[in-house]
Amino acid sequence: MTDDYRDDYVGTALAGTNPMVLRRMRAGFAVIADVQHLPGYCVLITDDPDADQLIDLSPAQQVVFLEDMAILGRTVAAVCARRDPRFRRINLEIQGNTDAFLHAHVTPRYEWEPADIVGRTAQLHHLQGLVTAEHRTGPQHDDLRAELLAELDRQVDSAR
Repeated sequence: MTDDYRDDYVGTALAGTNPMVLRRMRAGFAVIADVQHLPGYCVLITDDPDADQLIDLSPAQQVVFLEDMAILGRTVAAVCARRDPRFRRINLEIQGNTDAFLHAHVTPRYEWEPADIVGRTAQLHHLQGLVTAEHRTGPQHDDLRAELLAELDRQVDSAR
């Protein structure tokens, strides 16, 4: 384990030292993403350090992970719709192309995104250099973090 949570997202979440964790879920951790270029962007990370992709989990664990992903998706959608009338939809993606641990992106999409991106993958924000240091998650996102956590608690309670 290192001092920088970004070097070991899963290990630091398990140790309780990952500052991005919103709350424990059944199959992992709901975290606010490191950047908020699309306000509300969250990630569900596994609690199994050996799981690189969804198929590394047992079939029963896969179902639980996907259910948690849907709960986090409903959470982000509810918060973003309340905060921004130009909220459009949620994208749910499990890619695993860069980070070698199971995680699911929960990405809010907005009508105000550039026209050449709005209907395409959110990854284009990064590829076109639109994600900058000013988007880094920090104290300026405390209200968003609190709203996400409160809604996540409501969604988890209603899913039981």
